[in-house]
Amino acid sequence: MHDLRGKGIAEAAAAGAATEAGGDEIARAREILRRKYRSPAATREERARRARFLQGRGFSHEVIRRVVIIG
Repeated sequence: MHDLRGKGIAEAAAAGAATEAGGDEIARAREILRRKYRSPAATREERARRARFLQGRGFSHEVIRRVVIIG
């Protein structure tokens, strides 16, 4: 959303696009984690490792929080 606003897209349009793309990003992040890690994260260290992995792939903090921390 921040990138869209930086390019001059209206606030309402940027929010709508970010919300719409958010579901796709969450599904994509879950799929990437499922392929890389076969079992769910059991410890805090494993969740942190997975969060760093997704950060390296360019996912936003919100997507990572939903996929790794919330589940």
